[in-house]
Amino acid sequence: MNSRSGDTFAAVDLGSNSFHMVVAKLEDDQVRTIDRLKDMVRIASGLDGDNNLSEEAMARGLLCLRRFAQRIREVPPAHVKAVGTNTLRLARNGADFIHQARAALGHNIDIISGQEEARLVFSGVAHAVYDKSETRLVIDIGGGSTEIIIGKGFRPKVAESLYMGCVNVSQRFFGNGAISAKRLRAAILFARTELESVENDYRRIGWDTVLGSSGTIRSIAGVITAQGWGEGGISRASIRTLCKRLVAAGHIDQIQLQGLSERRRPVFVGGVAILCAIINALGIKQIQVSDGALREGLIHELIGRRQNRDIRQASVADLAARYGVDQKQARRVEKTALTLYEQVSKLWRFDTSDRKLLLWSACLHELGLAIAHAQYQRHGAYLLSNSDMAGFSRREQFNLSMLVRAHRRKFPALEFSQVAPDEREKILRLTVLLRVSYVLNRSRSEVSLPRLRVDADANQLSLRFAGDWLDEHPLTRADLTAEAECLQAVNFRLDFS
Repeated sequence: MNSRSGDTFAAVDLGSNSFHMVVAKLEDDQVRTIDRLKDMVRIASGLDGDNNLSEEAMARGLLCLRRFAQRIREVPPAHVKAVGTNTLRLARNGADFIHQARAALGHNIDIISGQEEARLVFSGVAHAVYDKSETRLVIDIGGGSTEIIIGKGFRPKVAESLYMGCVNVSQRFFGNGAISAKRLRAAILFARTELESVENDYRRIGWDTVLGSSGTIRSIAGVITAQGWGEGGISRASIRTLCKRLVAAGHIDQIQLQGLSERRRPVFVGGVAILCAIINALGIKQIQVSDGALREGLIHELIGRRQNRDIRQASVADLAARYGVDQKQARRVEKTALTLYEQVSKLWRFDTSDRKLLLWSACLHELGLAIAHAQYQRHGAYLLSNSDMAGFSRREQFNLSMLVRAHRRKFPALEFSQVAPDEREKILRLTVLLRVSYVLNRSRSEVSLPRLRVDADANQLSLRFAGDWLDEHPLTRADLTAEAECLQAVNFRLDFS
């Protein structure tokens, strides 16, 4: 389905420091922001020593999401995208929070990887200030992680997500509120050690301009401008001056800087330490501030998917090419899977996203052959679970890996139990379609399969082959018989005649 002028979209970013929501409208192929909501939930501060979120932090997050839900009640569900970042990647009880958060927001919430977060940040910045000729260094300091990306146009060249953010650095080095030169040096040194593995490569690649995004950098730039130390940007000299003023304050509660909000104050010094380390490590002279960030990247991602510009398709194609997947066999399995899907989609209430997932799994079902033939379905699932796949959330990537893992041989019932309960039935049915498509194309023949009529019930799939085709292909009959026995392990019935 294509997006139309006047369509409304919403992106929700469950960040470690703040939860953000942007509502935008597509008008004459231009994206116009019509509303922004933000709440400094500071969920990262609720992580204990075992990386469990506190009840208090979760309650703050849920209260915020209920407010967001009211604003986007009239936005079509397919036009809403919500993601969680670093803190929710780390939280051991993150699944419990996400379950409650989905109910509060009324929409699904995906946890994205650090690499995916970096890609979306760059996309948001690039769409806000597009220049196809310049190579940009983009810096985004969040509450729990910092993304640093070099790219040109809309495409990143290199992207890193580092485990340091304004919340966790502030807690670690300024937890009791005291600020001293020694503590600030220690915080900067910590950030430099995080940067050590990337600074040489980034310096080698180089860039033309530096752009900062999101709240921490905008707050620092706002203070510098308000204090008269610069005009609309951040320089090496101005960040040094800011560091001196913070040390002179001696305590977080004593920071008196024009342009600094009360809510930003508790985590401000941690963000300054990180930015100071980045400037020193990469030899940056000047940083300009961009209005684009992760949520703007999400908005453009949503619109792209609705306009048949889904970067996930390119990720699948890139992975298939990288590991030398047999494209002819992949297309055979894809064609059969689509034939089955089209006849059962209404009965099983599939949607467009399910169709894509099935076809991507068909394209990549032999991915693991690049490692070894024995148990190649396991190897393929491992590659899918551990690859950086642009556009995919962790949940989508896991579901794709599970389809590939379960596409042949004994059904992995124990591993399959890790699929989210509310998606288990759907993923099982997609897996059945992929398994049958694999069986019907096991001979790798160029001869087309016969006309096939398919019917389905809750836990049953019935195949009816034209004429005497099945009698004339005893190996296929034997394979289908074996497949029917395998599916009995998950209480699924496969009939054929």
